[in-house]
Amino acid sequence: MENHDQQIEQAYSKMAQLCSRSEQCSADIRKKILTYEIVDEIVDEIIEKLIAEKYIDDERFARAYVNDKFKFNKWGRVKMRFYLRQKGLSDATIEKGLEKIDEEKYIKVLVKTMKDKAKTIKKKDKFTKMGQIIRYTQGRGFEPELIHRYLNEVLE
Repeated sequence: MENHDQQIEQAYSKMAQLCSRSEQCSADIRKKILTYEIVDEIVDEIIEKLIAEKYIDDERFARAYVNDKFKFNKWGRVKMRFYLRQKGLSDATIEKGLEKIDEEKYIKVLVKTMKDKAKTIKKKDKFTKMGQIIRYTQGRGFEPELIHRYLNEVLE
């Protein structure tokens, strides 16, 4: 029994160490703890303890994830929402993270992304160019209605 308690304490300390180095969400930590072959009830206890001691905060994780993916990867909201959902976060938590994006900066990044893509397209046909820009920016996770709203600004 003591070995089991020792294993739990070891898992807790490793997860606390991991969380103190970088933002983690509860779903990722759950997966990592399960590799220690610990029973689900105890996994829940460890996660609750990590949350109580502020090592894990899903809202904080969502804000940090959105900030990083927007700033460094230039992703749109659709793509970020998809990946956060895959992490097992609730819609409310995801929306709280996404609302931290400044709308003005978001539009600037979208327009810059479209302009950069337009420069690389060799085809002169306007509709082919439009199609490629739309597909590219949707792949980056931007909303179709915003793409269409600012597309003419890019093609002028």
